[in-house]
Amino acid sequence: MCGIAGFWDAGHRFGAGNGADVLRKMTRAISYRGPDDDGHFLEEATGVGLGHRRLAVVDLTPEGHQPMTSASGRYVMVFNGEVYNHNRLRPELSSAGFNFRGHSDTEVMLAAIEHWGLEGALMRFIGMFAFALWDRETRTLTLARDRLGVKPLYFGWIGSVFAFASELKALRAVPGFNDAVSREALALQLRHNYIPAPHSIYRSIRKLMPGSTLSLDVTVFRKAPDNAALDQYLKTYWCAREAAEKGARDRLNLGDGEVVAELDTVLRDAVGLRMEADVPLGAFLSGGIDSSLVVALMQAQASQPVKTFSIGFNEEAYDEARHAKAIATHLGTDHHELYVTANDALDVVSLLPTMFDEPFSDSSQIPTYLVSMMARRHVTVSLSGDGGDELFAGYTRYAQCESLWRSVAGIPSPARRGAAALLRETAGFWAGLMRIGAPLLPASRREKHHKDTVQRLATLLSMPSSDALYRRLVSHWERPADLVLGCGGEPPTALTDPQRFAALETRIERMMYTDMVSYLPDDVLVKVDRASMAVSLEAREPLLDHRLFEYSWRLPLSQKMRDGKGKWILRQVLYKYVPAALIERPKQGFGVPIGDWLRGPLRDWAEALLDEKKLREEGYLNPMPIRRMWSDHVSERVNEQYRLWDVLMFQAWNEARQD
Repeated sequence: MCGIAGFWDAGHRFGAGNGADVLRKMTRAISYRGPDDDGHFLEEATGVGLGHRRLAVVDLTPEGHQPMTSASGRYVMVFNGEVYNHNRLRPELSSAGFNFRGHSDTEVMLAAIEHWGLEGALMRFIGMFAFALWDRETRTLTLARDRLGVKPLYFGWIGSVFAFASELKALRAVPGFNDAVSREALALQLRHNYIPAPHSIYRSIRKLMPGSTLSLDVTVFRKAPDNAALDQYLKTYWCAREAAEKGARDRLNLGDGEVVAELDTVLRDAVGLRMEADVPLGAFLSGGIDSSLVVALMQAQASQPVKTFSIGFNEEAYDEARHAKAIATHLGTDHHELYVTANDALDVVSLLPTMFDEPFSDSSQIPTYLVSMMARRHVTVSLSGDGGDELFAGYTRYAQCESLWRSVAGIPSPARRGAAALLRETAGFWAGLMRIGAPLLPASRREKHHKDTVQRLATLLSMPSSDALYRRLVSHWERPADLVLGCGGEPPTALTDPQRFAALETRIERMMYTDMVSYLPDDVLVKVDRASMAVSLEAREPLLDHRLFEYSWRLPLSQKMRDGKGKWILRQVLYKYVPAALIERPKQGFGVPIGDWLRGPLRDWAEALLDEKKLREEGYLNPMPIRRMWSDHVSERVNEQYRLWDVLMFQAWNEARQD
């Protein structure tokens, strides 16, 4: 795991000797991604510079140093991530005449590219990666990103210089960086709590899409720098939509027992590949199905107890540590846990703007950072269970959306729209009635924020389709472009662009696919990458092995979801290792009580960021709806924790970048 950065200064804007200084500043900005080594390659004649910060995990010797040049001298590479099957590729490459100096995956990657060509090599790689490859023979610079988007890669023009990096702060180190905010990207962040690729918070910078390459030759510099014009140099080598559709057309017709056995084999291999490291290795353990399964499969293949890590909260609604401890005890792991106080978590808030580099407001970023920090005291690599919900229908919102839509689908559209409009106009009246009637209900059925309930019902009735309902359910601000001043509208995304929709028969599978290409890479994986790398910890994602992705889409939905409960088949595999009694309980998110904190210890911090005069002078957001929402929240009339956190994370980021 590392950080990469670089540029192509074909016009020699930096001048003799200055390019090396720029490259050092870029890698210094992301030094925490690789504290073990700092490497640079600068070709003065062409103006190509490649920089690397190394977190040594495989081959700790100097033979693993980057930038690395291929045996023939043709290619130079900087690489972030891991190619887990490098030892499986090595014998075939050795037979083809390649001699290896060390045992790093980078050296195998370069040999594979020389032997099979870039696309042939990419299709053989099993791993998470983002790399830059300079071809000295054709004078071509190629950027590549792994299939499912585990590792990040940003790129764009900075004046006449083309630049790229693992994180935005490295690009900000380049002289002449244009930090103009994309108001359209800001609208997306307010809707989703993240900025979906290919967009970034800066107008001048983009994200490389998962499963894609960008290959530039010298002809790109003969035209005026234009990020939109770079589209012609983009190429998809693996497409999640095509893989999902292909799997759905070629369903497996196997009994449950056969699928459990096959899936166990696929999972064991995915986990086993990710256990190779020349440094201490462990796993996050929340006590949920996904992390428990990963740990169980690790322990089944390990020669000694696996180190596992959990954090707990004193607030019972947010605490899963006791469940994790029970599973760790059953599996016999070397378990570590840390109970954190509200103050521990609140101390992280000030770190978030620079940790994430652009506005990012999934509040589980806080516990993710805390568990990463604890794990780093013991290990350098930690496996995680991310991806199971998207692949195996684990989110409760899938069944909820299906149930909600069925409840209103039979009502004619005009009647639904009329009822929705009436509810919105009279929300206060209905909320008052609900408040009066609440004492008549059992305590477990009582709603605290009645107006929220009325608004949710109005939203449900106004939706034209189940797909539209799902997009609304995973949105925060309903019309964020109205909130962002000077916004030209929201750009199309995987949730709104019909050209990116997958042709899948069931509503639930369409929800799963949408999350797989939006929420997973742009929220979950961003959160894990930034939080873990902030403490120089490598996080590995065995459930995001592309072979598992392709296999899962061949399984019928009935083997993923039964009786409204998701991850059915994963549970059956897990029960081979862990008793069901330790697993079966209501699903909890990895969250923190942000709403309560905003009314309590974070209130002064939030009030300063949401000050009406401050908002008006900055000129990004309309102050009035934000101030109304803030007043409603602190008075406990509604719970607006998520939408307020979206605004606060932008405000905190915008303030931090001025420092």
